[in-house]
Amino acid sequence: MLQAFIAHIQQQHLFPTGQQVLLAVSGGIDSVVLTHLMHSAGYPFAIAHCNFHLRPSDCDRDEAFVRQLADTYSVTVHVAQFDTQAYAARHHQSIEQAARQLRYDYFEQLRQQHAYAAILTAHHRDDSTETFFINLLRGTGLSGLHGILPVQGHIVRPLLPFGRNDIEAYAAQHHLAHVEDITNASLDYQRNQVRHLLLPLLRQLQPAADHTLQQTVLHLQSTERLYQALLTPLLQQLTHPQPDGSILIDLADTLPTPLDAHSSPQLRQQLYFELLKPYGFNAATVTNILGTIQPGKTYHSPTHTAFRDRDCLILIPYHAQPDTLPTITVGTTSPDGFNPKQLPPHQAAFDADTVTLPLRLRHWQAGDRFQPLGMTHGTQLISDYFSDHKYSLPDKQAQLLLVDATDSILWIVGRRTSHPHRLTPHTRLVLTVEVSPTPSPVYSR
Repeated sequence: MLQAFIAHIQQQHLFPTGQQVLLAVSGGIDSVVLTHLMHSAGYPFAIAHCNFHLRPSDCDRDEAFVRQLADTYSVTVHVAQFDTQAYAARHHQSIEQAARQLRYDYFEQLRQQHAYAAILTAHHRDDSTETFFINLLRGTGLSGLHGILPVQGHIVRPLLPFGRNDIEAYAAQHHLAHVEDITNASLDYQRNQVRHLLLPLLRQLQPAADHTLQQTVLHLQSTERLYQALLTPLLQQLTHPQPDGSILIDLADTLPTPLDAHSSPQLRQQLYFELLKPYGFNAATVTNILGTIQPGKTYHSPTHTAFRDRDCLILIPYHAQPDTLPTITVGTTSPDGFNPKQLPPHQAAFDADTVTLPLRLRHWQAGDRFQPLGMTHGTQLISDYFSDHKYSLPDKQAQLLLVDATDSILWIVGRRTSHPHRLTPHTRLVLTVEVSPTPSPVYSR
């Protein structure tokens, strides 16, 4: 397996093999095998682990195991502590969604801060197959059927050619200890139902099911790339950005055969679904939009309002939502000679020892408080800060806050940083943060 692993990385150019990468390690068998393979192949790496505190004794056991694993290989280990349930409740997310967001935000900020070449996860072929069936059962377009991709941005999954049986055999051969998540056996989760019930049945019906399913997923990935290459110019033809930030779509625009309304209304609906999907509209809403002839009729997605104006559809964005927020770039530097007063408005600096990664941007919420730089005692409501600085309602809705993993407010972006996180003569390491400019224009819902 080691030689096949190395060959796969080299043939697919998954990451620069001379640079240090970051391994996401839970302590389970998959990530333990990935760690052993990376070490045996001689690739430089560090380890990152998240303690989500969902199963206190087990989570602490997993963290201790990963720390010991890092000591075994003499590599750096980064560990984050999260109150995942509180985070999920605050953001109206499922526990799974919250854990995923916290995990990948943390990994990305570590990658930026330490200049890791890539983030490696231990997803393997069976994970990709399970994802295929989960998306199929949910009802999905072509993009949901390509399984897990080997590379997505800085996320790399070098174990995708290997199945669970390969990984278990490798662990047994090398006597690799690991920790077991007891929820992996529970049939309360859909993924486990697919893993323990559906896939074994398919293997009974077709012994070569793993191979044929993998080939099908690869064909779907190729088909999607072709589909997107052909679709993109057509979508650009139909989309007309306006100077005020709105987007105009001409529903009466002449479509090439066989996409015209008379020959194939279903294809036309699919085309407009692909066009509106990036703006948060689902298939049912697209059906309603195309079916209505009522001028002024409005439709809402999480990020945009759409309304009909004769044969045109006009999209107007709300203020920046989580999936369209500016990018955070973090770094570290020595405090020697560093002057935070020389930073431009979209940059800020903090005492790294007072900040808990990962950082994220969010909008103001009722009851938010912080201690502005210079206020040595007490705190101030963000709403009072807004009033003192004569914010309009759109300004309040558009203002971004930078918070850390504890939801402590570090910065009213572009305006005022927090006193407890300021640089002092005792600062050992400066954490620098750059926020890309907020998209303009800004609209309020």
